[in-house]
Amino acid sequence: MTLTEKRAWITLVVTVVTYAGYVVTVLRRADGRTLVDVPYAGPLLSTIGIAMVAAIVLEILISMVTPNASRVTDVRDKEIGRLGEYIGQSFVAIGGVAALLMALAEWDWFWIANVIYLNFALAAVLGAVAKVVIYHRPFPGW
Repeated sequence: MTLTEKRAWITLVVTVVTYAGYVVTVLRRADGRTLVDVPYAGPLLSTIGIAMVAAIVLEILISMVTPNASRVTDVRDKEIGRLGEYIGQSFVAIGGVAALLMALAEWDWFWIANVIYLNFALAAVLGAVAKVVIYHRPFPGW
Protein backbone atom coordinates (compact mmCIF):
# COMPACT_ATOMS: atom_id res chain seq x y z
CA MET A 1 0.00 0.00 0.00
CA THR A 2 1.45 3.34 -1.00
CA LEU A 3 1.73 6.32 1.32
CA THR A 4 -0.86 8.10 -0.83
CA GLU A 5 -3.38 5.30 -0.30
CA LYS A 6 -2.63 5.29 3.44
CA ARG A 7 -3.36 9.02 3.53
CA ALA A 8 -6.71 8.39 1.83
CA TRP A 9 -7.57 5.79 4.48
CA ILE A 10 -6.52 8.17 7.26
CA THR A 11 -8.68 10.93 5.78
CA LEU A 12 -11.63 8.58 5.47
CA VAL A 13 -11.46 7.23 9.02
CA VAL A 14 -10.65 10.54 10.72
CA THR A 15 -13.41 12.40 8.88
CA VAL A 16 -16.10 9.83 9.61
CA VAL A 17 -15.15 9.49 13.29
CA THR A 18 -14.80 13.21 14.01
CA TYR A 19 -17.96 14.22 12.12
CA ALA A 20 -19.93 11.51 13.93
CA GLY A 21 -18.51 12.80 17.20
CA TYR A 22 -19.63 16.31 16.32
CA VAL A 23 -23.17 15.17 15.50
CA VAL A 24 -23.42 13.19 18.73
CA THR A 25 -22.12 16.16 20.73
CA VAL A 26 -24.64 18.57 19.22
CA LEU A 27 -27.53 16.14 19.67
CA ARG A 28 -26.59 15.53 23.30
CA ARG A 29 -26.37 19.26 23.94
CA ALA A 30 -29.87 19.72 22.54
CA ASP A 31 -31.39 18.05 25.60
CA GLY A 32 -34.96 18.83 24.56
CA ARG A 33 -34.19 22.19 22.93
CA THR A 34 -34.43 22.87 19.23
CA LEU A 35 -31.16 22.39 17.38
CA VAL A 36 -30.87 26.08 16.47
CA ASP A 37 -30.63 26.87 20.20
CA VAL A 38 -27.70 24.51 20.75
CA PRO A 39 -24.26 26.11 21.09
CA TYR A 40 -22.54 24.48 18.13
CA ALA A 41 -19.63 26.76 17.20
CA GLY A 42 -17.25 25.45 19.85
CA PRO A 43 -17.80 21.78 19.06
CA LEU A 44 -17.66 22.47 15.32
CA LEU A 45 -14.32 24.28 15.52
CA SER A 46 -12.96 21.77 18.03
CA THR A 47 -13.92 18.88 15.80
CA ILE A 48 -12.18 20.42 12.81
CA GLY A 49 -9.05 21.03 14.89
CA ILE A 50 -9.12 17.50 16.31
CA ALA A 51 -9.51 16.06 12.81
CA MET A 52 -6.48 17.97 11.52
CA VAL A 53 -4.30 17.00 14.48
CA ALA A 54 -5.48 13.37 14.36
CA ALA A 55 -4.68 13.09 10.64
CA ILE A 56 -1.19 14.49 11.19
CA VAL A 57 -0.50 12.26 14.20
CA LEU A 58 -1.79 9.15 12.42
CA GLU A 59 0.35 9.84 9.39
CA ILE A 60 3.42 10.28 11.61
CA LEU A 61 2.63 7.06 13.48
CA ILE A 62 2.13 5.12 10.27
CA SER A 63 5.41 6.50 8.93
CA MET A 64 7.16 5.38 12.13
CA VAL A 65 5.62 1.91 12.00
CA THR A 66 6.49 1.44 8.32
CA PRO A 67 9.77 3.38 7.92
CA ASN A 68 10.74 1.45 4.79
CA ALA A 69 7.50 2.21 2.97
CA SER A 70 7.99 3.98 -0.31
CA ARG A 71 7.36 7.69 -0.26
CA VAL A 72 7.90 7.95 -3.99
CA THR A 73 4.83 8.89 -5.98
CA ASP A 74 4.52 8.04 -9.62
CA VAL A 75 2.24 9.36 -12.33
CA ARG A 76 -0.50 6.91 -11.37
CA ASP A 77 -0.50 8.13 -7.74
CA LYS A 78 -0.73 11.73 -8.90
CA GLU A 79 -3.59 10.98 -11.28
CA ILE A 80 -5.48 9.02 -8.63
CA GLY A 81 -5.00 11.89 -6.19
CA ARG A 82 -6.22 14.41 -8.74
CA LEU A 83 -9.25 12.33 -9.73
CA GLY A 84 -10.18 11.73 -6.09
CA GLU A 85 -9.97 15.46 -5.37
CA TYR A 86 -12.12 16.29 -8.41
CA ILE A 87 -14.76 13.83 -7.26
CA GLY A 88 -14.70 15.03 -3.66
CA GLN A 89 -14.76 18.72 -4.51
CA SER A 90 -18.16 18.35 -6.13
CA PHE A 91 -19.60 18.39 -2.61
CA VAL A 92 -17.80 21.63 -1.80
CA ALA A 93 -19.63 23.25 -4.71
CA ILE A 94 -22.93 21.67 -3.68
CA GLY A 95 -22.42 22.89 -0.11
CA GLY A 96 -21.59 26.41 -1.28
CA VAL A 97 -24.72 26.62 -3.39
CA ALA A 98 -26.85 25.12 -0.61
CA ALA A 99 -25.44 27.59 1.95
CA LEU A 100 -26.01 30.49 -0.44
CA LEU A 101 -29.63 29.49 -1.00
CA MET A 102 -30.14 29.00 2.73
CA ALA A 103 -28.69 32.46 3.44
CA LEU A 104 -30.92 34.04 0.80
CA ALA A 105 -33.90 32.32 2.40
CA GLU A 106 -32.69 33.72 5.76
CA TRP A 107 -32.32 30.35 7.45
CA ASP A 108 -30.74 30.23 10.88
CA TRP A 109 -26.94 30.33 11.02
CA PHE A 110 -26.93 26.90 12.67
CA TRP A 111 -28.27 25.25 9.51
CA ILE A 112 -26.00 27.21 7.17
CA ALA A 113 -22.88 26.38 9.17
CA ASN A 114 -23.86 22.75 9.48
CA VAL A 115 -24.64 22.25 5.80
CA ILE A 116 -21.24 23.71 4.96
CA TYR A 117 -19.50 21.42 7.47
CA LEU A 118 -21.49 18.39 6.27
CA ASN A 119 -20.49 19.04 2.69
CA PHE A 120 -16.82 19.48 3.61
CA ALA A 121 -17.00 16.15 5.44
CA LEU A 122 -18.78 14.50 2.50
CA ALA A 123 -16.18 15.92 0.11
CA ALA A 124 -13.36 14.42 2.19
CA VAL A 125 -15.11 11.06 2.51
CA LEU A 126 -16.12 10.83 -1.14
CA GLY A 127 -12.66 11.88 -2.32
CA ALA A 128 -10.96 9.34 -0.03
CA VAL A 129 -13.34 6.55 -1.04
CA ALA A 130 -12.74 7.34 -4.71
CA LYS A 131 -8.97 7.16 -4.21
CA VAL A 132 -9.13 3.87 -2.32
CA VAL A 133 -11.46 2.31 -4.89
CA ILE A 134 -9.33 3.50 -7.79
CA TYR A 135 -6.20 2.04 -6.16
CA HIS A 136 -7.86 -1.37 -6.14
CA ARG A 137 -9.25 -1.28 -9.66
CA PRO A 138 -7.63 -0.84 -13.02
CA PHE A 139 -7.01 2.84 -13.57
CA PRO A 140 -8.53 4.19 -16.81
CA GLY A 141 -5.84 4.47 -19.45
CA TRP A 142 -3.29 2.27 -17.64
